[in-house]
Amino acid sequence: MEDRLFRDPLIERRHQQCQQEGLWERLSIAQKFSASSLIKYGYKLMCIRHAAHTSLAIMLLDEKITTISSDGEIDTSPDIQLR
Repeated sequence: MEDRLFRDPLIERRHQQCQQEGLWERLSIAQKFSASSLIKYGYKLMCIRHAAHTSLAIMLLDEKITTISSDGEIDTSPDIQLR
């Protein structure tokens, strides 16, 4: 029973990496450029919100939320909450 509760950290890391790669592929070129500059500071791509004909990339550093619009504009103080 204990074996079922134990999760291999390597497998967990791979799963998370695959999810991040999937998100990265869905970013626009402009978002990729902006996101790569934020990644250098330790930000992580958390999710992408789609609405109408635009998307909003959500990045997180500790508990600080930053967004990137589809045209690559970075907003370090967005009016947004994550659940």
